[in-house]
Amino acid sequence: MQTKFIFVTGGVMSGLGKGVVSSSICKLLQLSDQKVSCIKIDPYLNYDAGTMNPIAHGEVFVTDDGGECDMDIGNYERFLNQDIPKSHNITTAQIYSSVIESERKGEYLGACVQIIPHVTDAIKNRIKKIAADEELEILVVECGGTVGDIESLPFLEALRQIRVEEGSENVIFVHVTLAPSLDVVGEQKTKPTQHSVQELRRIGIQPDLLCVRCSMPLQDKTRNKISMFTNVTNNDVFSCHDVDSIFQVPEILYDQGLVDVIFKKFNKMGYVNASQNWDTWNKIVNSLHNEGDPINIAMVGKYVTLADSYVSVNHALKHAAASIGKKITIDWIDSENINGNVDTLSKYNGILVPGGFGTRGSEGIIKTANFAREQNIPYLGICFGFQLAAVSFARNVCSHTDANSTEIEQNTNNPIIDLLPEQDGITDMGGSLRLGANEINVKPDTIANKIYGQDKISKRHRHRYEFNTKYLEEFAQKGMIFSGESDEGRRMEILEIPSHKFFVGVQFHPEFNSRPGYPEHVFKAFTTAANQN
Repeated sequence: MQTKFIFVTGGVMSGLGKGVVSSSICKLLQLSDQKVSCIKIDPYLNYDAGTMNPIAHGEVFVTDDGGECDMDIGNYERFLNQDIPKSHNITTAQIYSSVIESERKGEYLGACVQIIPHVTDAIKNRIKKIAADEELEILVVECGGTVGDIESLPFLEALRQIRVEEGSENVIFVHVTLAPSLDVVGEQKTKPTQHSVQELRRIGIQPDLLCVRCSMPLQDKTRNKISMFTNVTNNDVFSCHDVDSIFQVPEILYDQGLVDVIFKKFNKMGYVNASQNWDTWNKIVNSLHNEGDPINIAMVGKYVTLADSYVSVNHALKHAAASIGKKITIDWIDSENINGNVDTLSKYNGILVPGGFGTRGSEGIIKTANFAREQNIPYLGICFGFQLAAVSFARNVCSHTDANSTEIEQNTNNPIIDLLPEQDGITDMGGSLRLGANEINVKPDTIANKIYGQDKISKRHRHRYEFNTKYLEEFAQKGMIFSGESDEGRRMEILEIPSHKFFVGVQFHPEFNSRPGYPEHVFKAFTTAANQN
C-alpha cells in the first residue's frame, strides 16, 4: 500500500496553531474512513520534552508507552480518540543520536558523515518506518518551529526529498501562516504570509495548501492577494479564523472544501464521508458548549502563569462537565501565593491540584488540601496533589507536624512521601521517572471502585516519589484509606476519605486518558461532586 503524506509547516511565528490544523486535517481524514495518524517533529536539541519547563514549553504529555512528548501529541489523541506512541514525536537529539551511534558502529563504511544525506536519511527512514509499520493510508507530519529556523532546516530538507522520492501525487505540503488585522486600518495584511511562503520556496518547497490564521474569516480580496503572491491557487487558500473551540476547526475547514481538495490532489476518488461519523463528532463538539451557571473550579498549581502548562487537565475538566450537561470555569491560582489567602478557596465548587515537582509552592498546596478537607469542598489531587494531600493529612490529622516529602525536605523525620526504591542512585533527570501505563488494582467497596466500576484499570504515570507504606495502617485508623495499588501492593495509587463529600487523590495522571465525548472517570466523578456542592 502506498502511504500518502501531508506535511504541515508554519511561518511568521510560533504558536499559530499548526498542531490544531494537523489534528483537524487528520480528523477529517479519519471521518472519511481513512487509516491515519500524526507525527510531531520538534527540532530542539532536547532528546524529549521531559526536562522542559512547562511555563516556557507547555505541559509534558505522557504516552501509554512511556514517552515524554510535546503537548501536540495530546491534541492528536484527543482529536482522533486513539493512543499515539512515543515514536511519533521526533526530535533533533533522537535523530543525531541514531546517526552518531551508526557512525560509531562503522555502519557508514568510512564515509564522511554529513547532514545530507546521513541526517536527512535518518529522518526519512523514521517517518517511512512509522507509515509502513502501522500500514497507514495517510500520515500527517507536523514540523515544529517556523520556516527559517536553523534547527528546522534538516527536517524541511528531508520532507522536500520525500516529495521527490514518493512523487508529488503522494505528498501534500500545508503551510500555516498569519494574516493579522491592524486596528488602525481594519484590513487583513498579507505581507507576513507572502514572506513566509517566499522563505519556504527558497529552500525548495512550494506549498500546495495554505491555512491562514486570522481573527475573522479570510476576506475574498485577502484570499485573492495571497493566492497571487504565493503561487497557490485561490481554492487552496483556507481561512483558519478564531472559533470558540479548537474542535470546531475540522468543520470550518470541511465547509471550505478541504477534504475534496486533498483527495483530488491524491487522486483518491470514491472516498467515504460517512454521515454517521460526522453526526457522532458534531454531537461531541456541541456538547462542549453548554449554557447556564458554570461549575467553578480552583486549580491550585505551580505553573499557572501559562494555561498550556495544564492543557490536558483543562480539557479533561471540560470533557467531564460536558458529559453532565454543564459548562466549567477554571481559575488558575499560584500555590506559592495561597499561604495567607487559603480562605478565598471557599467560593469554589471544587478544588483541583495538578502535578508538579520541587519545593516551590508546596506549602501552599499542603494548606489547600487541608482547607478542602476541613471545609468539605470536593478535592481532586493528581500526582503531586496526591502526595501533598497525604502530607497534609499526616500533619493535620495524624499529628506528625513535621511530615513532608523527601523531595521537599530530605531529612524529615516523617517521610510520608519517599523516593521510589529503583530511583536510588539515578542522577540523570531525563527519561528516568516512572513513566507510562501501569496496571492498578482497585479495591472493592471503595469510592474508587464505584468511580471506575472495575477492579483493574490502566493509567499513565510520571513520578519519582511515592507514598511510604509504613504509614498505611495509621492513615486508615484516622480515616484516609488507599483504595488503589500497583506492583503487587507495593505502590499506593489512589487515596480517599470516605466520610468526605469527595476527597480523592491519584498518583497517576488521568488527564492523559480523557477525550471529548469520553471523559476520564475520576474527572467526571469530581465534576459531578463539585456541581452538587
